[in-house]
Amino acid sequence: MARFDGKVALVSGAAGGIGRAVAERLAGEGAAVVGCDLLPVTDGVVCDVRDEASCASAVAAVLERHGRLDVLANVAGIGIARTLAALAPDEWRRVIDVNLTGTFLLSQCALGPLLESRGTIVNMASVAGLRATPYNAAYCASKGGVIMLTKSMAIELAKAGVRVNAVCPASVDTPFLRGFELPEGADLALLTRAASPMGRVVDVAEVAGAVAYLASDEAATISGTTLVIDGAATS
Repeated sequence: MARFDGKVALVSGAAGGIGRAVAERLAGEGAAVVGCDLLPVTDGVVCDVRDEASCASAVAAVLERHGRLDVLANVAGIGIARTLAALAPDEWRRVIDVNLTGTFLLSQCALGPLLESRGTIVNMASVAGLRATPYNAAYCASKGGVIMLTKSMAIELAKAGVRVNAVCPASVDTPFLRGFELPEGADLALLTRAASPMGRVVDVAEVAGAVAYLASDEAATISGTTLVIDGAATS
């Protein structure tokens, strides 16, 4: 398949996990991909999505190399498990700044070239933005915000030909998930609502495939949607 021949993509969070899988999937289907992250990315750029100037620099690097931008995948994200009482304000702000504000800033900086190419944006939301989980207040709030940001952007940009969608995976098999620690004394019974009836976590390749579909011309009339990948957990 070569759905992205001649197209250029910018993928945030590309140093590992879902972001790397998305970058590799788009490249495998013909796209010229520039990955960005706080950590170095091969043939990519360093970008702090919390910072407007850093986002603008990343977009400028894409245009300097390739002269256009067709796909923006906002994948960069963080989370932290805390009880509500123990969640520090600076921890709250950091999660919101990376997951929600970062999605907004990189999208805003990329808007000019995306309007020129009539391109597409795919945001990484989460089932945590649809169905709350405990000890995850900042993450749930940020991902719920990403979903509504996606819908608002989609409506505003529809006539201009720029599509905006979000992917909402459940727990994905990444180093982020494997290193996730619940707070001491966590009530495990409260976590059962997040379990998938399929009895397994999501593979990064499944998420990358969903992003590629939404970014492709096969989804030409799909905008403002949230594609849920959770094995029926939120059904």
